[in-house]
Amino acid sequence: MPWFARAGLLAVVAVTTTALTTGCSDPPAKPAATPHTYSLPAETARPGESVLRPSLVTDGATRFWLIGFQDGMSSLIGSHAEWNAKGQFASARIVVQNVDRTNQKFEAKRQLLVASDGRVFHVDSFTQAMKRQPDEMMMGSFVRTEFDLWFDVPKDARITKVRLFGAPPFGSVTPSEGVELPVR
Repeated sequence: MPWFARAGLLAVVAVTTTALTTGCSDPPAKPAATPHTYSLPAETARPGESVLRPSLVTDGATRFWLIGFQDGMSSLIGSHAEWNAKGQFASARIVVQNVDRTNQKFEAKRQLLVASDGRVFHVDSFTQAMKRQPDEMMMGSFVRTEFDLWFDVPKDARITKVRLFGAPPFGSVTPSEGVELPVR
């Protein structure tokens, strides 16, 4: 067999072998999928505020994050005046998200602080208004917002938790008992 015939035969065998071995192998693995998440910029905490990194909690159709807490403030400065606390001011910075397909009403005035001795304290309407924070708001489907809850609690109160109440799920007839997150 002439040399060019042998070279041609070897080329055919090489191509056939390559086709058989690569054609029958599994396709290359796809790279692992990256999470489909938003990357939000970090925000500087307010002076004196403790930055918290708790888990998400859900109550009804509402998801919460407690991201900051501060207490022991004897006075506050609003947009027009300084105001002294009856006891001490405390603020909880929260992120609230409606996780339902319908609009939900979020009522800031329902939220509570819980002291180590079991006492509970409601949002202070005057302080909330002075700090220009909402008492309630309608939240669209899957809308997320961040704001402060303001309280005026006795000086001797050692706050340990915030109790958060969300909108009830559609069709619910029983009131929520709320969900609690530690503040320290």
